Amino acid sequence: MTQRIHQIWLFAYLTIGMLALSGCGEYQQVLKSKDPDIKYQKALVYFENEQYVKAQTLLDEVTPYYRGTDRSQDVLIYLSRSYMGQQNYTSAAEYYQAYIRNYPKGRYIAEARFQVGHCYYLDSPDARLDQAITKKAIEFFTQFIELYPENPYAEQAYKEMNELYDKLAHKEYLSAKMYYNLGTYLGNNYLSAEIVAKNALKNYPINKYQEELSWLILQAKYQQMVNSFDDKKEDRARETDDEYYNFITEYPNSKHLDAAKKIHKEVEKILNK
Repeated sequence: MTQRIHQIWLFAYLTIGMLALSGCGEYQQVLKSKDPDIKYQKALVYFENEQYVKAQTLLDEVTPYYRGTDRSQDVLIYLSRSYMGQQNYTSAAEYYQAYIRNYPKGRYIAEARFQVGHCYYLDSPDARLDQAITKKAIEFFTQFIELYPENPYAEQAYKEMNELYDKLAHKEYLSAKMYYNLGTYLGNNYLSAEIVAKNALKNYPINKYQEELSWLILQAKYQQMVNSFDDKKEDRARETDDEYYNFITEYPNSKHLDAAKKIHKEVEKILNK
């Protein structure tokens, strides 16, 4: 019985191996073919079967044959899609941009314009790193939405663009928090924290870090009051009190409400002297 099972598994293994070799042999034959139409048609088959490397290789081979013809658009767009399938978003973006340059009124132009932004979105790094790619993605999404507000891709473009704005706001929040944590080391870093946080709220008025940025501004103002000389303490207390009322008005149910009230009590002590 055990021997029989072993034979069945061996047969299955050999069958799968033969099929794999057959498929590999077929691909090699297509690569050697002198007929660009055969290569092109087979590339589309490989693409549909999610064999993106094979599809991309064959499409690269036929690109010179179809340059200047109507099929050139299809070759370029499928090359772009093949790189997307490989998750090579840098190359995909380059090919989609080549399509935009060569076919500004082409039949795939809306897809190409969206996908450039989408590629940059997918390549956007962690908020702690440089955000040049993030800003490029936003730029392309903005252009796309202006040109094609009713396009099916528009909703996704809005969604991804808002996520990118959140990331930029997060980066500013991390920077402001860093200054706040430095305190009075080599200067008034609380002021720097306040400025960075305010600029983040100004530059990205809709983001999911708004409450945390506003809370950081209130904390920074309070710390400047605490660390100020006596002749400036009252003025800074008033500024902190104004910021307190702005905060509780905007976020009446904030998780920081108790801490904000403690700040308010300390401020009132100074103002009521």
